Amino acid sequence: MKRVLKEVVSWVLYIAGAFVLVLVINAFLIQPTQVQGSSMEGTLNDKDRIIINKLTPNFTQSYEHGEIVVIDSRVGHERKVTDELIFNVRNNLIAYKITGHQDDYYWIKRIIGVEGDVIEFTDTEVILNGEVLEESYLDRTARYNISETIVVPEGHVFVMGDNRNISEDSRRIGSVPIENIVGKYWIKIN
Repeated sequence: MKRVLKEVVSWVLYIAGAFVLVLVINAFLIQPTQVQGSSMEGTLNDKDRIIINKLTPNFTQSYEHGEIVVIDSRVGHERKVTDELIFNVRNNLIAYKITGHQDDYYWIKRIIGVEGDVIEFTDTEVILNGEVLEESYLDRTARYNISETIVVPEGHVFVMGDNRNISEDSRRIGSVPIENIVGKYWIKIN
């Protein structure tokens, strides 16, 4: 009987260790997730399964124009390590398959401006630092109704979805603090 109990305890410890390892990998290295909505159509579609790289945001604070990132859109929310753990438990592919739900404040968007950039809009174009932004990834004409000039503050990025006419993005919530970047889009897996 002792031997059976010892074997059961051993298996429980292995399974618990594997669970903790998966949680750590998902929290800090890579995470599979699913695109919700059509704000990135042209590049990513609703229900596309993707993997996001979480290692880079944890070690670098440098981002480039055109990179696709997952952000926490709650720009006034102070992010903590527990936010990462909650994000991983509630927003991975397995949890989505079980619950059919993902938090709606995590958005996948493209970086249009980095700190110090000046962004302006015409009716159909983005003007970045005085030059028309070439956006070959857009598959439809965007319509902008913005008359203000935006200067991206230090430690922030300005993000927009590729389907500009329906995207909720920095045009609504403002520039996004770099610490609100959860991960970078890496690959599509479906």
